[in-house]
Amino acid sequence: MEKNKFSEVKSGVQQIIDFIAKKNAREANTKLTEVSEQLDELLDFAEEDEDLMEISRYQVLLNQLHQKIVGLNGQATESI
Repeated sequence: MEKNKFSEVKSGVQQIIDFIAKKNAREANTKLTEVSEQLDELLDFAEEDEDLMEISRYQVLLNQLHQKIVGLNGQATESI
């Protein structure tokens, strides 16, 4: 599997973290959806155990980031 695919995922995760830091839950959630779709596509074509482990790590991280986004939505004073 191409390492640059994981580079795109890594970059997307950093963007999600940046949106969370700016308390921009809408953009963070949109980016999280995009990155999740990228991971699903990588998973469909993964053949190596190493790739599967890397995808799994990112899935766990995305789940944690999703919880942060949900927390932001709960703190927001306006509906998102």
